[in-house]
Amino acid sequence: MKYRTKLKNKNKIVVKIGTSLLTYDNSKINLIRMEKLARVLASLRNSGKDVVLVSSGAVGVGIGILGLDKRPDDLVKKQAMAAIGQVGLIRLYQKFFEEYNISVAQLLLTRDGLENAKRRRNARNTFHALLEMGIIPIVNENDTVSTEEIEFGDNDTLSAAVATLIHADLLIILTDTDGVYTADPHANEFARKVSKVKNASLDLKDVDLNGRSKMGSGGMVTKVAAAELCREHDVDVIIADGTDPLTIIDILEGKDLGTFFVSDVTIRQVV
Repeated sequence: MKYRTKLKNKNKIVVKIGTSLLTYDNSKINLIRMEKLARVLASLRNSGKDVVLVSSGAVGVGIGILGLDKRPDDLVKKQAMAAIGQVGLIRLYQKFFEEYNISVAQLLLTRDGLENAKRRRNARNTFHALLEMGIIPIVNENDTVSTEEIEFGDNDTLSAAVATLIHADLLIILTDTDGVYTADPHANEFARKVSKVKNASLDLKDVDLNGRSKMGSGGMVTKVAAAELCREHDVDVIIADGTDPLTIIDILEGKDLGTFFVSDVTIRQVV
């Protein structure tokens, strides 16, 4: 718990939410959860914290708009779903954030764009300018031109890239389980949550990395990889249950929720 006392001091926060939390099993958008997420993030912004939201869901929204019941297998169709859904996704976020007098900006990124030094620098400058103006950037992979996220990542890797790009203090990855477990907690009553990971202490052989939602494309393995990447760049990460977005507030208050990947910076602050 001593490391979690430092979370209340985190002032630059990236929050990642996946498709499984934004949609129902029938592919329709969970408007109540999306509105509650906007309310929580708006409150953090009003308290003086810099907030970036990395949101999946464009493909899921597109599927819902067209009345389909599952993700298409064809890559081109997935990209078409993303093109349709991204418009609806950002429109909903804008509507909900405006209720709390918060402006948002849409940033669609690609992996090769962040790997190019000049474009990476430009992206960082854009983030900083938006945050200085009190705006919440909403980030998604540019699925219509990028294949990696649609096939593998569900934006977990993107959220880590954004967090390290802007030198965030904390990345919160919201999922449908309360962190990393030794086995699938939905199927094994003896599954034990891993509360804290520090000094590369997580043995992947001892944890369950197989979870995958119906609508999302990622799983726990991509979340753990994203967390380890951030920790190597002095960014704390918490993987936690985002069913109730108020969990974000509880995390920042130091409650023992999710799995905390503790960076060396935080370890040195406690020692």
